[in-house]
Amino acid sequence: MRALLRSVLGLGGADAQPRVKVLFVCMGNLCRSPTAETVFRHKVREAGLGPLVHCASAGTHDFHVGSLPDGRARAVAQKRGYDMSKLRGRHVADEDFERYDLILSMDRQNMESLEKRCPSEHRDKLRMLMEFSRRNTLAEVPDPYYGSVKGFEIVLDMLEDACESLVEYIRERHLGDTEAPTDR
Repeated sequence: MRALLRSVLGLGGADAQPRVKVLFVCMGNLCRSPTAETVFRHKVREAGLGPLVHCASAGTHDFHVGSLPDGRARAVAQKRGYDMSKLRGRHVADEDFERYDLILSMDRQNMESLEKRCPSEHRDKLRMLMEFSRRNTLAEVPDPYYGSVKGFEIVLDMLEDACESLVEYIRERHLGDTEAPTDR
């Protein structure tokens, strides 16, 4: 009965179409944005919103297209129970500006790149991810690429905070009073 009800309400099943689509963006889609994608996907599933929310990540530059996320990012994420092994780097496509409801940049430099490419009718979709952070006052997610593993841990802390609040924002602003399915 629950499955039938969820299907009728559009809350699940293989044919369910996501109601909200989120794209996380950094420079190379190697460290920050794939980590954000992984954390956010996990938080969405924990909230029971998996069928309603789709996410992906991309880079403003095409340096790492087809590559796995940075090994340090994967190792730090794995220690906290996140699996990034299926992700591969990709470049932001022109279609992404129409396809996604929220396009979240890790820093101002990448936001400027997005703003230059984004058609004016989709500019309202561009936001900084850290706008959603509750515990961190930094406006940007720092790029840990040239630093130590500690930098990746700090970035993961920041992304967990921002993504948790982002899930709440999406539930309230984009999904209305949709309740999470009860059988996960």
